Amino acid sequence: MTDAFTCFQALRRPRLLVRAARFGLIDYNRDRDLKKLMKTPATPTPSRAVDGLLQEEARLEETRQAGDASYSIAHHVEVLIALMCEIRLLPQGPREVR
Repeated sequence: MTDAFTCFQALRRPRLLVRAARFGLIDYNRDRDLKKLMKTPATPTPSRAVDGLLQEEARLEETRQAGDASYSIAHHVEVLIALMCEIRLLPQGPREVR
């Protein structure tokens, strides 16, 4: 799980894209939205969802940076919303005591 957290924390995206995703967090419905994004009949586990969403987000970011006309900002925001919500559902590893 640490790898997924590390990948998520390393994401650097435009501020406007991240802000749009944060506004959508409140309306996220795991069963409805995740099935649509992952194109699966059943809702996947959080770890499987995060892995798939990270791959999709990387593909979208590559498309965005290339300036490809097939890029969909709406889809990118949907993926970021799902990723932000699903990463919260992952079990937390041991925490450092300070």
